[in-house]
Amino acid sequence: MKLVCAQNNLNSHLSLVSRAVSSRPTHPVLANVLLNADAKTQRVSLSAFDLSLGIQTSFPAQVEESGSLTLPAKLLSDIVSRLPDGDITLDSGTEADAGLLTTLTCASGRYQMRGMGAEEFPELPVIEDGELATLSAEALIDGLRGSLFAASADETKQVLTGVHLSLQPDGLEFAATDGHRLSVVQTIEEEASPDRSKSETALNVTIPAKALQELIKMLGQGGSSVAVQFDQGQAIFEWTDQRLTSRLLEGQYPNYRQLIPKQFSHQMTVDRRLLLGALERISVLADQKNNIVKMSLNDSTQELTLSVDAQDVGSGRETMPAQISGDSLEVAFNVKYLVDGLKAIATTEVQMQLNTATSPAILSPLGSIKMTYLVMPVQVRN
Repeated sequence: MKLVCAQNNLNSHLSLVSRAVSSRPTHPVLANVLLNADAKTQRVSLSAFDLSLGIQTSFPAQVEESGSLTLPAKLLSDIVSRLPDGDITLDSGTEADAGLLTTLTCASGRYQMRGMGAEEFPELPVIEDGELATLSAEALIDGLRGSLFAASADETKQVLTGVHLSLQPDGLEFAATDGHRLSVVQTIEEEASPDRSKSETALNVTIPAKALQELIKMLGQGGSSVAVQFDQGQAIFEWTDQRLTSRLLEGQYPNYRQLIPKQFSHQMTVDRRLLLGALERISVLADQKNNIVKMSLNDSTQELTLSVDAQDVGSGRETMPAQISGDSLEVAFNVKYLVDGLKAIATTEVQMQLNTATSPAILSPLGSIKMTYLVMPVQVRN
């Protein structure tokens, strides 16, 4: 295999696939990245796979000799990222010694590294008879940004460590919960995908958060529509020259819709940045003893008061204007849950709806995508 490519091209695509390289490989080849050079198409593809998450990407290059090999991902990335701008020649020699010693040549010098044969690298999953849906990249990004943060980090609750995606007649629904909070985002697509009407089985899968975090980063670099294919165990996202594969999480996802109240006796509209800033300041004290902040909704003064009382440490209090309907109410929350939710919302104003100091509260953006963020209050003993 022999090819010439730009340093910045190889470096950016290497950093992309390196996210799917196993940190604790069960087999030495899983610590490598697979390079495939094709003289006919004049393209190089890079693949990494940790047996759960797989990433594949390709870019144009001057391919003089076709071939495949695997090279240590970290070593290759560390070398390429430090090379100067300009062309890099990558040569693995003749077929007799291919995969053993590869030479990287640039304007300032040359490096050699030992690889392994491509035949040892596991194939990325393919789906023969799965379901197919075509989704807009923008809808995927919006939905994931509004839900991913609420997924559980507790590996013992496997199905909660992912985001549940379901295809509705008018768009996509994303849901994530860790048992204490729930975020549901509905993205409306103006035109239903032609594939959607053909498919009798709706998209209804739970995908690990780690894979979806990588998907957001990859989609942020470009892509208009994404083909999603899935079966009982795998999901594959494909667009332009990139592909991400992920195993699905097993188990029944909770019926989250029944947790969301239909009616509310209290409602408050407040400036999102104002509330977020005050919560971030007051959380410094909340962190000292516990993570609890009290919210007092005063309907007569139309003010919201935030307070923290960290025993033996100190106390904090902030007041801001708010549009409040319903009687005055005092309720306490885990401050981190409120901050996370407000950071995921992009609108100027945010609405909070609730019934009592012990029932679920709903945060939602005003005039944006349809997002419902449910937070359970904390019971405080006086």
